Amino acid sequence: MREFSAEYLRRTREGMWERDRSALAALDLDSRRRVLDVGCGTGEFAAVLAAETPGEVIGVDADPRLLRVAREETGLPVVAGDATALPVRDDAADLVACQALLVNLPEPVAAIREFARASSDLVAAVEPDNADVGVQSTVDREAPLERRVRAAFLDGVETDPALGESVPRLFREAGLVDVRTSRYHHRKVVEPPYDEDDLRDASRKASGAGLADHERELRRALSAEEYDDLRRAWRAMGRSVIEQMAEEEYRRAEVVPFDVTVGRLPAD
Repeated sequence: MREFSAEYLRRTREGMWERDRSALAALDLDSRRRVLDVGCGTGEFAAVLAAETPGEVIGVDADPRLLRVAREETGLPVVAGDATALPVRDDAADLVACQALLVNLPEPVAAIREFARASSDLVAAVEPDNADVGVQSTVDREAPLERRVRAAFLDGVETDPALGESVPRLFREAGLVDVRTSRYHHRKVVEPPYDEDDLRDASRKASGAGLADHERELRRALSAEEYDDLRRAWRAMGRSVIEQMAEEEYRRAEVVPFDVTVGRLPAD
């Protein structure tokens, strides 16, 4: 399973579900008694679940560093555990959910089966379709370069980061019934006045640090020459971003689609 820093999770989840939570309707959150958020990371999704349900929400993650952050920032109970071997009894919760977890697992259906074991009613997964991300930018080179990087990353990663639309099939394969899906679009906008995160992200583009986060996956798909060429182009694009920011002319919008899939355990 891929590992992530607390800062990366915070940046990529920031603003999710703030404006519209209608895609979560099928989770029936207002009637839940206990919810497990598996792969909770730093707790952003767990906090959303807790705000929408009168029941108890418990975060589960295999990374103790992320669990410490989740506990401190949400005040919710957390438990260390693997998604494919949850440290709970059968039927421990009436909803077992995850967000952006299955895309990072080599065998997502094994995790779904484990979710079904731990749930007495519903299983839900909120998973991105990273092959369908849209980017608009005032720096002309940014969107084409991002498409180039995304294509290479999808070829080089060992899991399926575009899993979203395939999740209903995996739910049925795991024995779940009444499988439903809806789509949520997470829109992230950068515009003046820029905050510290915006400036940090621009600096990471210009230095190549942002690209280096995915170097292993990119090098699997690209030759050494192709990677070096991409890195040069990426850094030049980053410098253009910084130049536009200095004039308060830079604007960027990114839309990441997430598929919300919900399945029910079959009646005995």
